[in-house]
Amino acid sequence: MSVRLTRLLSVALIGACLATPAIAKTKTHTHSRAKASTAAKGPVLIWRGDVATAQGVVNEVAQAWSRAGHGTIELQPFNTASGIDAVALGTADLAGSARGTDETAQDAGLTFTPVAWDALVLITSSSNPVSNLTLKQAHDIYFGKITNWSEVGGSAAPIDVYAVASPGDGIEYSLRQLLFGRGTQPVAAPRLYVNTHKLEEGIELNPNGFGAATLGDIKGNSKVKAVSINGKFASVANIADGSYVLYTPLYLVTNPRSPKAAEVQTFIEFLQSDAVKTAMRNHSILPFQDGAALVTMDSGRRSRILAETGGHASHVTAISAPGATYAARAAVAPTSPDTAAAKQALDKRTIADKLGAAEKVAAEKGAQSDQTALTGVKGGVAATHVTSLAHVKGSATATGKKAGKGKKVADANDDQAKPAATGQTYKVAKGDTLFSIAKSHAVDVAQLRSWNHLKGDNVKPGQSLRISRD
Repeated sequence: MSVRLTRLLSVALIGACLATPAIAKTKTHTHSRAKASTAAKGPVLIWRGDVATAQGVVNEVAQAWSRAGHGTIELQPFNTASGIDAVALGTADLAGSARGTDETAQDAGLTFTPVAWDALVLITSSSNPVSNLTLKQAHDIYFGKITNWSEVGGSAAPIDVYAVASPGDGIEYSLRQLLFGRGTQPVAAPRLYVNTHKLEEGIELNPNGFGAATLGDIKGNSKVKAVSINGKFASVANIADGSYVLYTPLYLVTNPRSPKAAEVQTFIEFLQSDAVKTAMRNHSILPFQDGAALVTMDSGRRSRILAETGGHASHVTAISAPGATYAARAAVAPTSPDTAAAKQALDKRTIADKLGAAEKVAAEKGAQSDQTALTGVKGGVAATHVTSLAHVKGSATATGKKAGKGKKVADANDDQAKPAATGQTYKVAKGDTLFSIAKSHAVDVAQLRSWNHLKGDNVKPGQSLRISRD
C-alpha cells in the first residue's frame, strides 16, 4: 500500500461519519448505471478520481460511450489521490485529476493527458455579501493574514476557511501552486473535508464559509456562489481568453502498463468527438483543444499571479512541457508528424534529465570531499559543501572546517543549531496566525509549537510567544 493511500485512508476514517451517507449514495447510483448498460458490448473500464470532475460531465460522457457500443465506464468518484493510487495499483483504468503530476516516483510511472480546462473558483455561501476578491486577498485569506470578512468589504464575521484534507487533492494542489508557487503549501484552514463535495455542503450551511471548487462542479448549485477574482468572474469565455486567471487543465491519468491500455486509448480518442465537447461546454468546461492558446500563456500567467500575491515559484512542470505536449497530441492524432516530434522532444528531455542527475551526483561527491563546510544554506556553491537554509536571515556568514571523525558539524536544522532570532518574544496581534508569525520571524511552525508547548496552531491576540530557542 502506498504512503499516499495510507494517509488517504486515515483521512477517510476521520471523516467517516460525515462522508458515509454520500458515499453510499454514490455507490448506489454507480451500480444502477452499470445495470442499465449491461447490453453494451466491450470491456468495463473503471474510472476513479476527483469527485468534482465526475459531477456531471464524466457521467454524461460515460453514458455516451456506452450508447456508442464501446462498453461500460464504472464511475467511482471520491478524490484525486484515491484515483491516482488506484490507477498505479491497477485497481482502476482511468483517474480524473484537476492537477498534473506532482513529480513523485508514483506519478512518474503514469501518463497525465490534459483533456479539458476548468476554472478554480473560490466559493462562499450565496447569502454572503462579498462578491469579489483580489488575488492578494485570496492569498492572504489562505495564509491566515486576513481572518474576517470585514477586511474584504463584508460583514464583521470570521472567515471560516475550509479545505480538502486528502494529500495531493487536485483542486487544492493546483490553487495553491498558483497562489503560493507550490502545491504543497500549508494553509490556515482548520476545517478539513474528505473531498470537494463535502466541503461544498459545509459552505452551503455556513454564511461565513470559504473554500475552493471548480466551475463545472458548482454549476446549478444555488446555495453557493463563486466570487470574481480581480473583477473577472469565472466563465467558459473568460477561461478561453485567459482573463479569469485561476484556471487549470483537467487530466485523465492512465497507466501505460495496464492490460487495458488499448481500450483506454480508444476512450481518450473518444473524448475528441463533437458530442463529448458539447457535453463539456454544457457543464461550463472548456475542451482542451479550444484553449490551445492557454498553454503558451501559462508561464506568464503564473509569474503575474505570484508577482501580485508575493509568492515564490518552486519547480513546476509547465503544461507545455514535453510530456504534456506529447500526451495532448497523442490523444488527438497519435500518428501525426507533430505527435512524433513531440515524442522525440520527450525522449530528449528524459535523456537530458538522466545526464543532469548523474552530473549532480558527481558534483555533490566532489563538494563533500572538500575540507570547508558552510552551514546555514542548502545547495552547492563552488567547492563549498552547503547544508541548510532553514534559519538564515540576511547573508550567510557561518563557515567552518569539516568535523573530524566522530564529530559533527552544526546544521541550521539541527536541534543544537541556533535559530535566526535569539532570546526574543512576540506578542500576538489581531489577525496573526502561527503560520504568519513563523514566516515573519524566519522560523518554522513546528519550532514555535515546541518552544511554546503548543498542541495545535491556535493563538490568541495578546498571547506572548517565544520566537527563539533561548
